[in-house]
Amino acid sequence: MSDRYCVFGHPVGHSRSPQIHAAFAEQTGEDIVYEAIEAPRDDFAGAWRAFAEAGGRGANVTVPFKEDAFRLADVLSQRARRAEAVNTLVLGKDGRLYGDTSDGVGLLRDLEAHAAPLEGARVLVLGAGGAVRGILEPLLAAGPASLTLANRTAGKAAALAADFGDLGETHGGGFETLAGPFDLVINGTSASLAGDLPPLPDDLFAAGALAYDMMYGAEPTVFLEWSAARGARTVDGLGMLVEQAAESFFVWRHRRPETAPVREWLRRSL
Repeated sequence: MSDRYCVFGHPVGHSRSPQIHAAFAEQTGEDIVYEAIEAPRDDFAGAWRAFAEAGGRGANVTVPFKEDAFRLADVLSQRARRAEAVNTLVLGKDGRLYGDTSDGVGLLRDLEAHAAPLEGARVLVLGAGGAVRGILEPLLAAGPASLTLANRTAGKAAALAADFGDLGETHGGGFETLAGPFDLVINGTSASLAGDLPPLPDDLFAAGALAYDMMYGAEPTVFLEWSAARGARTVDGLGMLVEQAAESFFVWRHRRPETAPVREWLRRSL
């Protein structure tokens, strides 16, 4: 019988994870089934227990349940502890629930695939929410000269920068204090979903800079359009979606799928 996996979210009908993991399973010959489950907002733990009792072996976790999964796990990976969120659950043979996060490594692999400036670079991350917290450890491990966080609530960015200051030179503040230029600018805000743009200075980008939006779509986001008009190379978050899924697949099955063909297929399907 096939091993069962799923993605939990609310809503979750838009998720591409079932198609991505089906492609990974076909590619690697792993015998799994993967479905999308919309968990009640107030009972993620109950949804997980029901899935596990029905034979579930592991799960991806998306909005709004990553913090719930963090609290539910019996054992946490170091990167999940640092992110304070879990997007990958594994039911161990000992019956304990293991929590991990693949978001940060997924972003880093996609940045590397696009030859992003990382080591020795001046990096700016827009936003200071959970999505940003989850990417900071691997970004700082890549060895940038400095990493700046900018957020509408300056104090939130400053506090988050202080939390990660032991890993490298970090700064945090409001958008009004930004002083470029930066080699890599990552949009981790939800503004793209609303077609909005944070208040950014026109001289944000250094020569040869890369602008990366963690959101993706059939058309460039407002942030990427704005960045391209100011000379930056632009990349959206589709590759991050595929790479974080591949890392979850590896955590579950100890097989690392090829991501490029899945990314290309997904891009054509948008």
